[in-house]
Amino acid sequence: MTDHTAYAIPAAARRNHWMNQITVHAANKPDATAFRFLGAETTWAQARERMDSFAAALARRGVGFGDRVLLLTLNRPEVVLSVFGINRLGAIAVPINIRLTPPEIAYIVDDADADVLIVEAPLAPLVGAVAQVTDRIRKVIVIGEAGEGQESWADLVAEDPEGFEAPDVPEDTTALIMYTSGTTGRPKGAMLDHVNLFSQSITCIRANNVNDESDIAFMTAPLFHIAGLGSIAPNFIIGIPTVIHPLGAFNPTELLDAWEREKATIVFNVPQQWQVICADPSLPDRDLHLRIISWGAAPASDTLLHAMADRFPHATNVAVFGQTELSPITCVLRGEDSLRKLGSVGRPIPTIQYRVVDDEMNDVAPGQVGEIVYRGPNLMKGYWRKPDETAAAFEGGWFHSGDLVKQDDEGFVWVVDRKKDMIISGGENVYCAEVENVLAAHPKILEAAVYGRADERWGEVPVAAVALKPEQELSIDELQDWLSDKLARFKQPKHLVVVPALPRNAAGKVNKVALRAADREPATA
Repeated sequence: MTDHTAYAIPAAARRNHWMNQITVHAANKPDATAFRFLGAETTWAQARERMDSFAAALARRGVGFGDRVLLLTLNRPEVVLSVFGINRLGAIAVPINIRLTPPEIAYIVDDADADVLIVEAPLAPLVGAVAQVTDRIRKVIVIGEAGEGQESWADLVAEDPEGFEAPDVPEDTTALIMYTSGTTGRPKGAMLDHVNLFSQSITCIRANNVNDESDIAFMTAPLFHIAGLGSIAPNFIIGIPTVIHPLGAFNPTELLDAWEREKATIVFNVPQQWQVICADPSLPDRDLHLRIISWGAAPASDTLLHAMADRFPHATNVAVFGQTELSPITCVLRGEDSLRKLGSVGRPIPTIQYRVVDDEMNDVAPGQVGEIVYRGPNLMKGYWRKPDETAAAFEGGWFHSGDLVKQDDEGFVWVVDRKKDMIISGGENVYCAEVENVLAAHPKILEAAVYGRADERWGEVPVAAVALKPEQELSIDELQDWLSDKLARFKQPKHLVVVPALPRNAAGKVNKVALRAADREPATA
Protein backbone atom coordinates (compact mmCIF):
# COMPACT_ATOMS: atom_id res chain seq x y z
CA MET A 1 0.00 0.00 0.00
CA THR A 2 1.35 3.42 -0.93
CA ASP A 3 1.79 5.91 1.90
CA HIS A 4 0.30 9.11 0.51
CA THR A 5 1.33 11.06 3.61
CA ALA A 6 5.05 10.43 3.16
CA TYR A 7 5.51 13.60 1.13
CA ALA A 8 3.57 16.82 1.59
CA ILE A 9 3.40 19.09 -1.43
CA PRO A 10 4.57 22.58 -0.37
CA ALA A 11 1.47 24.71 0.07
CA ALA A 12 3.19 27.70 -1.51
CA ALA A 13 3.47 25.82 -4.81
CA ARG A 14 -0.31 25.42 -5.02
CA ARG A 15 -1.40 28.95 -4.12
CA ASN A 16 -3.71 30.83 -6.47
CA HIS A 17 -2.85 34.50 -6.24
CA TRP A 18 -1.28 37.02 -8.54
CA MET A 19 2.25 36.41 -7.22
CA ASN A 20 2.09 32.79 -8.43
CA GLN A 21 0.28 33.81 -11.62
CA ILE A 22 3.21 36.10 -12.47
CA THR A 23 5.61 33.24 -11.71
CA VAL A 24 3.73 30.92 -14.09
CA HIS A 25 3.91 33.34 -17.01
CA ALA A 26 7.58 34.15 -16.26
CA ALA A 27 8.34 30.44 -16.63
CA ASN A 28 6.13 29.72 -19.63
CA LYS A 29 6.61 32.85 -21.75
CA PRO A 30 9.38 34.93 -20.14
CA ASP A 31 9.83 37.33 -23.04
CA ALA A 32 6.15 38.08 -23.64
CA THR A 33 4.80 41.48 -22.61
CA ALA A 34 3.24 41.88 -19.19
CA PHE A 35 3.00 45.71 -19.19
CA ARG A 36 3.44 48.59 -21.59
CA PHE A 37 3.72 52.16 -20.39
CA LEU A 38 4.47 55.09 -22.70
CA GLY A 39 6.04 52.68 -25.18
CA ALA A 40 8.29 50.89 -22.66
CA GLU A 41 7.70 47.18 -22.13
CA THR A 42 8.01 44.99 -19.05
CA THR A 43 8.17 41.25 -19.76
CA TRP A 44 6.76 38.58 -17.51
CA ALA A 45 10.31 37.53 -16.57
CA GLN A 46 11.18 41.12 -15.62
CA ALA A 47 7.96 41.42 -13.63
CA ARG A 48 8.87 38.29 -11.64
CA GLU A 49 12.44 39.50 -11.04
CA ARG A 50 11.36 42.96 -9.90
CA MET A 51 8.62 41.56 -7.68
CA ASP A 52 11.10 39.34 -5.85
CA SER A 53 13.84 41.99 -5.71
CA PHE A 54 11.47 44.55 -4.26
CA ALA A 55 10.08 42.06 -1.75
CA ALA A 56 13.60 41.15 -0.63
CA ALA A 57 14.55 44.82 -0.28
CA LEU A 58 11.44 45.53 1.81
CA ALA A 59 12.18 42.51 4.01
CA ARG A 60 15.71 43.83 4.68
CA ARG A 61 14.08 47.08 5.79
CA GLY A 62 11.89 45.36 8.32
CA VAL A 63 8.64 44.80 6.41
CA GLY A 64 7.07 41.45 7.28
CA PHE A 65 3.91 39.38 7.09
CA GLY A 66 0.82 41.46 7.86
CA ASP A 67 2.59 44.83 7.82
CA ARG A 68 0.94 47.67 5.92
CA VAL A 69 2.78 49.57 3.18
CA LEU A 70 1.27 52.80 1.84
CA LEU A 71 1.23 53.84 -1.82
CA LEU A 72 0.75 57.45 -2.87
CA THR A 73 1.18 57.05 -6.60
CA LEU A 74 -0.10 57.72 -10.10
CA ASN A 75 -0.35 55.02 -12.79
CA ARG A 76 2.75 53.15 -13.97
CA PRO A 77 4.06 49.53 -13.87
CA GLU A 78 6.23 50.21 -10.81
CA VAL A 79 3.04 50.67 -8.78
CA VAL A 80 1.67 47.24 -9.72
CA LEU A 81 5.08 45.64 -9.18
CA SER A 82 5.23 47.29 -5.76
CA VAL A 83 1.90 45.73 -4.83
CA PHE A 84 3.22 42.33 -6.00
CA GLY A 85 6.38 42.76 -3.92
CA ILE A 86 4.44 43.83 -0.83
CA ASN A 87 2.06 40.87 -1.17
CA ARG A 88 4.99 38.51 -1.82
CA LEU A 89 5.93 39.08 1.83
CA GLY A 90 2.37 38.55 3.03
CA ALA A 91 2.29 42.28 3.73
CA ILE A 92 -0.67 44.51 2.83
CA ALA A 93 -0.69 47.24 0.19
CA VAL A 94 -2.63 50.39 1.13
CA PRO A 95 -3.25 52.63 -1.92
CA ILE A 96 -4.12 56.25 -1.09
CA ASN A 97 -6.25 58.53 -3.23
CA ILE A 98 -3.89 61.24 -4.47
CA ARG A 99 -6.73 63.77 -4.50
CA LEU A 100 -6.98 63.79 -0.71
CA THR A 101 -5.63 66.66 1.37
CA PRO A 102 -2.68 66.16 3.78
CA PRO A 103 -4.93 65.83 6.87
CA GLU A 104 -7.08 63.25 5.07
CA ILE A 105 -3.97 61.29 4.06
CA ALA A 106 -2.56 61.56 7.58
CA TYR A 107 -5.72 59.99 8.98
CA ILE A 108 -5.23 56.95 6.72
CA VAL A 109 -1.53 56.73 7.66
CA ASP A 110 -2.44 56.66 11.35
CA ASP A 111 -5.44 54.38 10.97
CA ALA A 112 -3.51 51.85 8.89
CA ASP A 113 -0.68 52.03 11.45
CA ALA A 114 1.81 52.05 8.59
CA ASP A 115 5.29 53.55 8.59
CA VAL A 116 6.57 52.78 5.06
CA LEU A 117 5.34 54.92 2.17
CA ILE A 118 5.96 54.48 -1.56
CA VAL A 119 5.45 57.75 -3.40
CA GLU A 120 5.83 58.85 -7.00
CA ALA A 121 8.27 61.74 -7.41
CA PRO A 122 5.69 64.35 -8.59
CA LEU A 123 3.70 63.69 -5.41
CA ALA A 124 6.68 63.81 -3.03
CA PRO A 125 5.85 67.34 -1.77
CA LEU A 126 2.63 65.89 -0.35
CA VAL A 127 4.70 63.71 1.98
CA GLY A 128 6.21 66.76 3.65
CA ALA A 129 2.77 68.23 4.20
CA VAL A 130 1.50 64.93 5.64
CA ALA A 131 4.52 64.83 7.97
CA GLN A 132 3.29 68.09 9.50
CA VAL A 133 0.17 66.22 10.67
CA THR A 134 1.58 62.80 11.60
CA ASP A 135 5.06 61.59 12.49
CA ARG A 136 4.30 57.92 11.86
CA ILE A 137 6.08 57.62 8.49
CA ARG A 138 9.68 56.44 9.04
CA LYS A 139 10.71 55.38 5.53
CA VAL A 140 9.87 56.94 2.15
CA ILE A 141 10.58 55.11 -1.12
CA VAL A 142 10.35 57.27 -4.25
CA ILE A 143 9.48 56.09 -7.75
CA GLY A 144 11.75 58.55 -9.52
CA GLU A 145 14.41 60.82 -8.08
CA ALA A 146 14.68 60.49 -4.31
CA GLY A 147 15.27 63.45 -2.04
CA GLU A 148 17.21 63.75 1.18
CA GLY A 149 16.33 61.03 3.66
CA GLN A 150 14.46 59.05 1.00
CA GLU A 151 15.32 55.93 -1.01
CA SER A 152 14.91 55.29 -4.72
CA TRP A 153 12.56 52.51 -5.84
CA ALA A 154 14.99 51.68 -8.65
CA ASP A 155 17.83 51.24 -6.14
CA LEU A 156 15.77 48.81 -4.08
CA VAL A 157 14.87 46.75 -7.16
CA ALA A 158 18.53 46.70 -8.20
CA GLU A 159 19.59 45.08 -4.93
CA ASP A 160 20.57 41.41 -5.13
CA PRO A 161 17.69 39.24 -3.80
CA GLU A 162 19.99 36.24 -3.29
CA GLY A 163 19.03 34.32 -0.19
CA PHE A 164 15.51 35.72 -0.11
CA GLU A 165 12.82 33.14 0.60
CA ALA A 166 9.25 34.31 0.26
CA PRO A 167 6.87 33.06 2.94
CA ASP A 168 3.84 30.96 2.10
CA VAL A 169 0.96 33.38 1.60
CA PRO A 170 -2.46 31.70 1.97
CA GLU A 171 -5.25 32.91 -0.26
CA ASP A 172 -7.19 34.32 2.69
CA THR A 173 -4.32 36.70 3.50
CA THR A 174 -5.32 40.35 3.20
CA ALA A 175 -3.73 41.75 0.03
CA LEU A 176 -5.17 45.28 -0.05
CA ILE A 177 -6.75 47.74 2.30
CA MET A 178 -8.84 50.08 0.18
CA TYR A 179 -10.12 53.09 2.07
CA THR A 180 -13.67 54.18 1.38
CA SER A 181 -15.31 57.15 3.06
CA GLY A 182 -17.85 56.30 5.73
CA THR A 183 -21.28 57.57 6.66
CA THR A 184 -19.86 58.60 10.04
CA GLY A 185 -17.43 60.94 8.33
CA ARG A 186 -14.24 58.90 8.71
CA PRO A 187 -12.85 56.58 6.00
CA LYS A 188 -12.95 52.84 6.59
CA GLY A 189 -10.38 50.40 5.23
CA ALA A 190 -12.00 47.51 3.35
CA MET A 191 -9.76 44.45 3.71
CA LEU A 192 -9.60 42.50 0.42
CA ASP A 193 -7.81 39.15 0.31
CA HIS A 194 -6.51 37.08 -2.60
CA VAL A 195 -9.76 35.08 -2.78
CA ASN A 196 -11.59 38.36 -3.38
CA LEU A 197 -9.23 39.34 -6.18
CA PHE A 198 -9.42 35.93 -7.84
CA SER A 199 -13.23 36.05 -7.69
CA GLN A 200 -13.13 39.53 -9.21
CA SER A 201 -10.94 38.14 -11.99
CA ILE A 202 -13.42 35.39 -12.81
CA THR A 203 -16.20 38.01 -12.94
CA CYS A 204 -14.24 40.14 -15.43
CA ILE A 205 -13.20 37.16 -17.55
CA ARG A 206 -16.83 36.06 -17.80
CA ALA A 207 -18.24 39.56 -18.41
CA ASN A 208 -15.68 40.38 -21.12
CA ASN A 209 -15.53 36.91 -22.72
CA VAL A 210 -11.75 36.72 -22.38
CA ASN A 211 -10.94 33.25 -23.74
CA ASP A 212 -7.41 33.49 -25.09
CA GLU A 213 -4.28 35.61 -25.13
CA SER A 214 -5.14 37.73 -28.16
CA ASP A 215 -6.69 40.58 -26.15
CA ILE A 216 -4.81 43.72 -25.16
CA ALA A 217 -6.20 45.30 -22.00
CA PHE A 218 -5.96 49.06 -21.64
CA MET A 219 -6.14 50.57 -18.15
CA THR A 220 -7.19 54.16 -17.56
CA ALA A 221 -8.69 53.84 -14.06
CA PRO A 222 -6.51 55.04 -11.17
CA LEU A 223 -4.55 52.32 -9.40
CA PHE A 224 -5.52 53.87 -6.07
CA HIS A 225 -9.12 52.77 -6.78
CA ILE A 226 -10.25 49.17 -6.71
CA ALA A 227 -11.53 49.85 -10.24
CA GLY A 228 -7.87 50.03 -11.29
CA LEU A 229 -6.36 47.03 -9.55
CA GLY A 230 -9.60 45.08 -9.85
CA SER A 231 -9.81 45.60 -13.60
CA ILE A 232 -6.30 44.30 -14.30
CA ALA A 233 -6.44 41.29 -11.92
CA PRO A 234 -7.83 38.97 -14.66
CA ASN A 235 -4.94 39.89 -16.96
CA PHE A 236 -2.55 38.04 -14.67
CA ILE A 237 -4.62 34.85 -14.86
CA ILE A 238 -4.96 34.87 -18.65
CA GLY A 239 -1.49 36.31 -19.23
CA ILE A 240 -2.48 39.12 -21.60
CA PRO A 241 -0.61 42.44 -21.89
CA THR A 242 -1.81 45.40 -19.83
CA VAL A 243 -1.26 48.85 -21.31
CA ILE A 244 -1.17 51.36 -18.45
CA HIS A 245 -2.25 54.89 -19.35
CA PRO A 246 -0.69 57.72 -17.30
CA LEU A 247 -2.90 59.74 -15.01
CA GLY A 248 -3.31 63.45 -15.60
CA ALA A 249 -5.74 65.89 -17.13
CA PHE A 250 -8.06 63.72 -19.22
CA ASN A 251 -7.53 64.24 -22.94
CA PRO A 252 -9.84 62.17 -25.17
CA THR A 253 -7.73 62.69 -28.29
CA GLU A 254 -4.58 61.44 -26.55
CA LEU A 255 -6.52 58.45 -25.22
CA LEU A 256 -7.83 57.61 -28.69
CA ASP A 257 -4.28 57.95 -30.05
CA ALA A 258 -3.12 55.42 -27.46
CA TRP A 259 -5.97 52.99 -28.16
CA GLU A 260 -5.16 53.13 -31.86
CA ARG A 261 -1.39 52.81 -31.37
CA GLU A 262 -1.64 49.95 -28.88
CA LYS A 263 -4.43 48.09 -30.73
CA ALA A 264 -6.37 47.96 -27.46
CA THR A 265 -9.29 45.52 -27.35
CA ILE A 266 -10.65 45.92 -23.77
CA VAL A 267 -11.13 49.39 -22.28
CA PHE A 268 -12.91 50.87 -19.26
CA ASN A 269 -13.87 54.48 -18.56
CA VAL A 270 -16.29 56.31 -16.31
CA PRO A 271 -19.34 57.91 -18.02
CA GLN A 272 -17.88 61.42 -17.80
CA GLN A 273 -14.91 60.22 -19.89
CA TRP A 274 -17.07 58.34 -22.38
CA GLN A 275 -19.07 61.51 -22.93
CA VAL A 276 -16.06 63.46 -24.22
CA ILE A 277 -14.64 60.45 -26.07
CA CYS A 278 -17.88 60.09 -28.04
CA ALA A 279 -17.79 63.81 -28.84
CA ASP A 280 -14.17 63.80 -30.08
CA PRO A 281 -14.18 64.93 -33.75
CA SER A 282 -11.33 62.56 -34.66
CA LEU A 283 -13.23 59.44 -33.62
CA PRO A 284 -14.81 58.56 -37.02
CA ASP A 285 -11.39 58.41 -38.70
CA ARG A 286 -9.81 56.07 -36.15
CA ASP A 287 -8.57 52.54 -36.87
CA LEU A 288 -9.61 51.02 -33.56
CA HIS A 289 -9.63 47.36 -32.50
CA LEU A 290 -11.99 47.67 -29.53
CA ARG A 291 -13.91 44.53 -28.64
CA ILE A 292 -15.20 45.52 -25.18
CA ILE A 293 -16.12 49.07 -24.15
CA SER A 294 -16.90 49.07 -20.46
CA TRP A 295 -18.11 51.67 -18.01
CA GLY A 296 -19.07 52.01 -14.37
CA ALA A 297 -18.44 53.89 -11.09
CA ALA A 298 -21.24 56.40 -11.86
CA PRO A 299 -24.60 56.41 -13.67
CA ALA A 300 -24.71 56.83 -17.46
CA SER A 301 -27.51 58.71 -19.17
CA ASP A 302 -29.68 57.19 -21.89
CA THR A 303 -28.25 59.77 -24.28
CA LEU A 304 -24.69 58.64 -23.56
CA LEU A 305 -25.54 54.94 -23.98
CA HIS A 306 -27.12 55.64 -27.36
CA ALA A 307 -24.03 57.67 -28.35
CA MET A 308 -21.69 54.82 -27.34
CA ALA A 309 -23.74 52.35 -29.39
CA ASP A 310 -23.64 54.71 -32.37
CA ARG A 311 -19.90 55.57 -32.16
CA PHE A 312 -18.69 52.03 -31.42
CA PRO A 313 -21.10 49.77 -33.34
CA HIS A 314 -18.72 46.78 -33.48
CA ALA A 315 -17.82 46.73 -29.77
CA THR A 316 -19.76 45.10 -26.95
CA ASN A 317 -20.88 47.58 -24.30
CA VAL A 318 -20.44 46.13 -20.79
CA ALA A 319 -21.63 48.08 -17.74
CA VAL A 320 -20.33 47.05 -14.32
CA PHE A 321 -21.76 47.99 -10.94
CA GLY A 322 -20.57 47.37 -7.42
CA GLN A 323 -18.58 48.82 -4.54
CA THR A 324 -15.14 48.57 -2.97
CA GLU A 325 -16.29 46.10 -0.31
CA LEU A 326 -17.27 43.63 -3.08
CA SER A 327 -13.91 43.77 -4.94
CA PRO A 328 -15.89 45.58 -6.60
CA ILE A 329 -18.28 44.13 -9.24
CA THR A 330 -21.70 42.76 -8.22
CA CYS A 331 -23.85 43.35 -11.34
CA VAL A 332 -23.08 43.29 -15.07
CA LEU A 333 -25.14 44.65 -17.96
CA ARG A 334 -23.93 43.23 -21.25
CA GLY A 335 -24.14 44.83 -24.65
CA GLU A 336 -27.12 42.89 -25.97
CA ASP A 337 -29.17 44.28 -23.09
CA SER A 338 -27.67 47.77 -22.75
CA LEU A 339 -30.32 49.52 -24.86
CA ARG A 340 -33.17 47.07 -24.14
CA LYS A 341 -32.71 47.64 -20.40
CA LEU A 342 -31.71 51.29 -20.35
CA GLY A 343 -31.06 52.52 -16.84
CA SER A 344 -30.46 49.06 -15.37
CA VAL A 345 -27.12 48.10 -13.78
CA GLY A 346 -27.65 44.57 -15.09
CA ARG A 347 -28.04 41.20 -13.44
CA PRO A 348 -26.14 40.12 -10.30
CA ILE A 349 -23.10 38.05 -11.20
CA PRO A 350 -23.52 34.26 -10.88
CA THR A 351 -20.65 33.87 -8.39
CA ILE A 352 -22.39 35.86 -5.68
CA GLN A 353 -25.51 35.38 -3.55
CA TYR A 354 -27.87 38.31 -3.24
CA ARG A 355 -31.28 39.26 -1.91
CA VAL A 356 -33.45 42.37 -2.17
CA VAL A 357 -34.91 42.93 1.29
CA ASP A 358 -36.94 45.33 3.41
CA ASP A 359 -35.82 46.80 6.75
CA GLU A 360 -36.76 43.55 8.54
CA MET A 361 -34.67 41.44 6.10
CA ASN A 362 -37.76 40.05 4.37
CA ASP A 363 -37.44 39.47 0.62
CA VAL A 364 -39.44 41.93 -1.46
CA ALA A 365 -41.36 41.02 -4.60
CA PRO A 366 -40.07 41.89 -8.11
CA GLY A 367 -40.83 45.51 -8.86
CA GLN A 368 -40.75 46.48 -5.18
CA VAL A 369 -37.95 48.63 -3.72
CA GLY A 370 -35.58 47.10 -1.17
CA GLU A 371 -31.92 47.06 -0.19
CA ILE A 372 -29.70 44.64 -2.09
CA VAL A 373 -27.56 42.53 0.27
CA TYR A 374 -24.77 40.11 -0.61
CA ARG A 375 -22.77 37.03 0.34
CA GLY A 376 -19.98 35.36 -1.60
CA PRO A 377 -16.26 35.10 -2.35
CA ASN A 378 -16.09 38.67 -3.68
CA LEU A 379 -16.97 40.01 -0.24
CA MET A 380 -14.31 41.75 1.86
CA LYS A 381 -13.01 40.28 5.13
CA GLY A 382 -14.26 43.34 7.00
CA TYR A 383 -13.21 46.89 7.84
CA TRP A 384 -9.68 47.30 9.16
CA ARG A 385 -9.71 47.59 12.96
CA LYS A 386 -13.39 48.61 12.97
CA PRO A 387 -15.32 45.66 14.45
CA ASP A 388 -18.44 47.68 15.25
CA GLU A 389 -18.72 49.04 11.70
CA THR A 390 -18.06 45.56 10.31
CA ALA A 391 -20.77 44.04 12.50
CA ALA A 392 -23.23 46.73 11.43
CA ALA A 393 -22.45 46.13 7.75
CA PHE A 394 -23.08 42.38 8.17
CA GLU A 395 -26.23 42.63 10.28
CA GLY A 396 -28.39 39.56 9.71
CA GLY A 397 -25.50 37.63 8.16
CA TRP A 398 -25.54 39.50 4.83
CA PHE A 399 -23.48 42.48 3.69
CA HIS A 400 -25.67 45.56 3.46
CA SER A 401 -24.76 47.48 0.32
CA GLY A 402 -26.78 50.60 1.12
CA ASP A 403 -28.21 50.52 -2.41
CA LEU A 404 -31.99 50.67 -2.69
CA VAL A 405 -33.00 48.78 -5.83
CA LYS A 406 -35.88 47.09 -7.60
CA GLN A 407 -35.62 44.02 -9.80
CA ASP A 408 -37.74 43.08 -12.79
CA ASP A 409 -39.06 39.62 -13.65
CA GLU A 410 -35.96 38.91 -15.78
CA GLY A 411 -33.62 39.59 -12.87
CA PHE A 412 -32.34 43.00 -14.03
CA VAL A 413 -31.62 45.48 -11.25
CA TRP A 414 -32.37 49.20 -11.19
CA VAL A 415 -30.84 51.42 -8.50
CA VAL A 416 -33.58 53.65 -7.12
CA ASP A 417 -31.67 55.47 -4.39
CA ARG A 418 -28.80 55.06 -1.97
CA LYS A 419 -29.68 54.14 1.56
CA LYS A 420 -26.28 55.46 2.54
CA ASP A 421 -26.02 59.22 2.33
CA MET A 422 -23.59 59.24 -0.58
CA ILE A 423 -22.97 61.17 -3.79
CA ILE A 424 -21.09 59.76 -6.79
CA SER A 425 -19.27 62.63 -8.49
CA GLY A 426 -17.12 61.80 -11.51
CA GLY A 427 -16.74 58.24 -10.27
CA GLU A 428 -15.63 59.31 -6.77
CA ASN A 429 -17.71 58.50 -3.69
CA VAL A 430 -18.56 61.55 -1.57
CA TYR A 431 -20.13 60.76 1.80
CA CYS A 432 -22.24 63.65 2.98
CA ALA A 433 -21.48 63.16 6.69
CA GLU A 434 -17.77 63.64 6.08
CA VAL A 435 -18.34 66.94 4.28
CA GLU A 436 -20.90 68.06 6.86
CA ASN A 437 -18.44 67.39 9.68
CA VAL A 438 -15.94 69.74 8.07
CA LEU A 439 -18.53 72.42 7.26
CA ALA A 440 -19.62 72.44 10.90
CA ALA A 441 -16.27 73.97 11.82
CA HIS A 442 -16.69 76.99 9.53
CA PRO A 443 -16.87 80.13 11.68
CA LYS A 444 -19.87 81.53 9.78
CA ILE A 445 -21.95 78.33 9.57
CA LEU A 446 -24.54 77.49 12.19
CA GLU A 447 -25.61 74.18 10.64
CA ALA A 448 -25.10 72.45 7.31
CA ALA A 449 -26.44 69.59 5.24
CA VAL A 450 -25.01 68.19 2.02
CA TYR A 451 -26.88 66.48 -0.80
CA GLY A 452 -26.33 65.75 -4.49
CA ARG A 453 -27.48 67.70 -7.52
CA ALA A 454 -27.48 66.25 -11.04
CA ASP A 455 -24.65 67.61 -13.15
CA GLU A 456 -24.13 67.13 -16.88
CA ARG A 457 -20.36 66.77 -16.59
CA TRP A 458 -19.84 64.94 -13.28
CA GLY A 459 -23.10 63.02 -12.93
CA GLU A 460 -23.66 64.52 -9.48
CA VAL A 461 -22.02 67.27 -7.47
CA PRO A 462 -22.29 68.11 -3.77
CA VAL A 463 -24.56 70.97 -2.71
CA ALA A 464 -24.17 72.59 0.72
CA ALA A 465 -27.35 73.87 2.33
CA VAL A 466 -26.31 76.05 5.24
CA ALA A 467 -27.89 78.19 7.91
CA LEU A 468 -25.54 81.02 8.84
CA LYS A 469 -24.83 82.58 12.19
CA PRO A 470 -26.46 86.01 12.78
CA GLU A 471 -25.31 88.83 10.53
CA GLN A 472 -23.05 86.61 8.42
CA GLU A 473 -22.75 86.25 4.65
CA LEU A 474 -21.00 83.47 2.72
CA SER A 475 -20.28 82.86 -0.95
CA ILE A 476 -19.43 79.59 -2.67
CA ASP A 477 -16.00 80.97 -3.63
CA GLU A 478 -15.25 81.88 -0.02
CA LEU A 479 -16.42 78.48 1.16
CA GLN A 480 -14.31 76.58 -1.39
CA ASP A 481 -11.28 78.66 -0.51
CA TRP A 482 -11.74 77.76 3.17
CA LEU A 483 -12.14 74.08 2.28
CA SER A 484 -9.09 73.93 -0.01
CA ASP A 485 -6.77 72.40 2.60
CA LYS A 486 -9.45 70.46 4.46
CA LEU A 487 -11.25 68.39 1.84
CA ALA A 488 -10.27 66.86 -1.48
CA ARG A 489 -11.54 69.00 -4.34
CA PHE A 490 -14.06 66.40 -5.54
CA LYS A 491 -15.67 66.41 -2.08
CA GLN A 492 -16.09 70.18 -1.92
CA PRO A 493 -19.60 71.56 -2.52
CA LYS A 494 -19.97 73.06 -5.98
CA HIS A 495 -23.13 74.97 -5.03
CA LEU A 496 -24.21 76.81 -1.91
CA VAL A 497 -27.80 77.22 -0.75
CA VAL A 498 -28.34 79.56 2.21
CA VAL A 499 -31.48 78.81 4.23
CA PRO A 500 -32.90 80.35 7.44
CA ALA A 501 -32.84 76.90 9.07
CA LEU A 502 -32.48 73.31 7.92
CA PRO A 503 -35.80 71.48 7.58
CA ARG A 504 -36.21 68.64 10.07
CA ASN A 505 -38.62 65.77 10.54
CA ALA A 506 -40.52 64.84 13.68
CA ALA A 507 -37.49 62.98 15.03
CA GLY A 508 -35.34 66.08 14.67
CA LYS A 509 -33.31 64.70 11.74
CA VAL A 510 -32.50 66.90 8.75
CA ASN A 511 -35.06 66.27 6.00
CA LYS A 512 -32.92 65.96 2.88
CA VAL A 513 -35.92 64.94 0.83
CA ALA A 514 -37.34 68.41 1.47
CA LEU A 515 -33.99 70.02 0.66
CA ARG A 516 -33.75 68.22 -2.67
CA ALA A 517 -37.36 69.03 -3.51
CA ALA A 518 -36.73 72.72 -2.87
CA ASP A 519 -33.34 72.69 -4.58
CA ARG A 520 -32.62 75.94 -6.32
CA GLU A 521 -29.71 77.68 -7.97
CA PRO A 522 -26.88 78.55 -5.57
CA ALA A 523 -26.53 81.87 -3.85
CA THR A 524 -23.62 83.89 -5.19
CA ALA A 525 -23.27 86.50 -2.50
